[in-house]
Amino acid sequence: MVNPKLKDQLTDQLFEAVLRLRSADECYQFFEDLCTIGELKALAQRLEVARMLAAGHTYEVIVGRTGASTATISRVKRCLNYGADGYAIILERLSQNNETEKNHAEG
Repeated sequence: MVNPKLKDQLTDQLFEAVLRLRSADECYQFFEDLCTIGELKALAQRLEVARMLAAGHTYEVIVGRTGASTATISRVKRCLNYGADGYAIILERLSQNNETEKNHAEG
């Protein structure tokens, strides 16, 4: 379910651009041009907070490892519990990818 407050032509264009990136290096290049370093670090931090919350870590551990504020952690937790399931989708895919890589390394 897409939030109608977010959906517009410019946002569609942004997401289509992201979907066309083919490697981590291309992501670095695009996002370095698109975002400030602070914005990019904040996005990366939120994803790590989501991963750690999903893994059952406490706020104290998350603050210690990521430097995120408790307000940021609370917001991410609210999104995990009541949001659009975007974090759930990507965390599941990252987990699957990590398992595949682990199995190839062991195999």
